[in-house]
Amino acid sequence: MKNGRNDRSRRDFLRDSLLWTAAASLAGCTTEGGPGAVAVMSAEDEVQRRLERIAQLDRRGPSLHAVVAVDSSARKLALEQDRRRREGKAGPLSGFALLVKDNIDTAGPLPTTGGSLALAGTFARADAPVAARLRSAGAVILGKSNLSEWANFRSSRSVSGWSAVGGQTRNPHALARTPWGSSSGSGVAVAAGLCTAAIGTETNGSIIAPASVCSVVGLKPTVGLVSRTGIIPIAVSQDTAGPMARNVRDAALLLEAIAGSDPRDPATAEADSQARGGYLRYLRPDALRGRRIGVARDFFGYHPETDRLIESHFGILRELGAELVDPVEIPDLRSIHEGNFTVMLHEFRTGLAAYLATRDGKVGVRTLADVIAFNERHADLELAVFDQDTFLRAEKTPPLTEAEHRRLRDRCRQRAREKCLGETLAKHRLDALIAPSGAPASHIDPVNRDHFIGGCTSLPAIGGCPHLTVPAGGVRGLPVGLSFIGAPWTEGDLLGFGFAFEQATRARLEPRFLRDVPMPGTA
Repeated sequence: MKNGRNDRSRRDFLRDSLLWTAAASLAGCTTEGGPGAVAVMSAEDEVQRRLERIAQLDRRGPSLHAVVAVDSSARKLALEQDRRRREGKAGPLSGFALLVKDNIDTAGPLPTTGGSLALAGTFARADAPVAARLRSAGAVILGKSNLSEWANFRSSRSVSGWSAVGGQTRNPHALARTPWGSSSGSGVAVAAGLCTAAIGTETNGSIIAPASVCSVVGLKPTVGLVSRTGIIPIAVSQDTAGPMARNVRDAALLLEAIAGSDPRDPATAEADSQARGGYLRYLRPDALRGRRIGVARDFFGYHPETDRLIESHFGILRELGAELVDPVEIPDLRSIHEGNFTVMLHEFRTGLAAYLATRDGKVGVRTLADVIAFNERHADLELAVFDQDTFLRAEKTPPLTEAEHRRLRDRCRQRAREKCLGETLAKHRLDALIAPSGAPASHIDPVNRDHFIGGCTSLPAIGGCPHLTVPAGGVRGLPVGLSFIGAPWTEGDLLGFGFAFEQATRARLEPRFLRDVPMPGTA
């Protein structure tokens, strides 16, 4: 009986492997510059290619559920960009067919829903500055990517990658595995080649986690480098948009396009000066030479096999000229969480009401209380997978006064940015910290909910500091990433470090669209 089960497991594994590998091959899933790589000759070609991949891999085949909406005018927009290219007016993102997370406002035929049926079929009045900057740089916004509903802030028992609007996004490396959240659709779409690159958002881990488990590059910028206007908020003290791409160069190009000051977002007052000169200039194979990099051992120990994989790259980092300081211990790390969730609850309730006031009259919800009531009325659809206990807690928590909010927010950020990160970098004269971005993806589990083992996202998230993850290979076929964490406004350095590591290792894994990774001894 046991041998029979093993035989079936082997047959299932081989069948799935052949099926999805064939689907990927037919759709043109190749490594950039590798055998069979497709040279994109025009924006029209690129848009058509990505639309075909969405049809073959997202709507059919593995049914990834990474894309919730496609712009029906995408081909027309691509033709316009090709015309501009012929006239010598091409932007730096000409030929890019992008997806943006479905909490970022876009004008025109694409709704912005945050994954919630309460906003389904409703449209923003204008592009968010992030979307406007992408278009100005020549990109075609192909559509919207799925997300963990309300950016994974609705429930403490959520299932990453699920929204009532888009369904369950699946990890393209192993379909039974989580894509993590909440920029799950963006990470999956980039990995599976459904778009040239994508934009995600992060409050705490929502770019880094899906990028890591999907084997793509993800960058959470310094809070204040990228405008948050027109993005459904969680916590203004931590929210930011950022690029997700198959390589560091594309991530740098996207960051150059979206970084900049916005008078409607006071946090971005320094962005123009900080982004001056762009980020491509940092991308050098010798970017790590002579730099001191701290191994943040506080973020190891969650998953031994992941630790060993990351440690196996230390020799390469040294060969690239980095001086590794190992170990580095971060003082008072647990203190950064004290009061942080209270700040987030307060900022979410007030920020959501302010955002909903910007939407057109067809939106039937204007406050958090309205959204809670909507979910209760439509519990069979909205609450079938998980509840809304975080929403309820935010609604019931007494609001902070302006002075209380400012004092608590500043204390949380000061602990993370200055005490924990700043003092650690200064004490050891470090240019950045490195650590595993997180453990391999766990199974999608609608019964017991997410099984998050641990990671390194909270420190840079609460501190508002930049965080880059770069593919570092895989554990039993499941991707993991290497994180570079730095002081505020050091995105250029981090991208340079990530580029040098990427070029030396070429560790990104192509998705195989397996049902799951095989159990040892069964395949």
